[in-house]
Amino acid sequence: QVQVVESGGGLVQPGGSLRLSCRTSRIIFRDYTMGWYRQAPGKQRELVAQISSGQNTNYADSVKGRFTISRDNGKNTVYLQMNTLELGDTAVYYCLARWGQLRYWGQGTQVTVSS
Repeated sequence: QVQVVESGGGLVQPGGSLRLSCRTSRIIFRDYTMGWYRQAPGKQRELVAQISSGQNTNYADSVKGRFTISRDNGKNTVYLQMNTLELGDTAVYYCLARWGQLRYWGQGTQVTVSS
């Protein structure tokens, strides 16, 4: 059974940093495009950042220059380094592993930015 497990969420003050991790199992991780999405209360889930199997990255405009996505194929893990966090970054963050028509979602991790 494929597993996609996020970790690293928590409560942080504005301007602070967090690093999210998403570890996968039972997929050929290096072949998958990995993405981080988020969903705030009352809003639709949105793409935050993604990284392809070839290390190409793209980011939502709202996080460019603040967030960095990276992957470690040896550890089957993708990371999201979040710096200069803002109140508007508060959401549940989800990891998606995508290859062709295959989609595997994690259960999400809560990030709360609050003073």
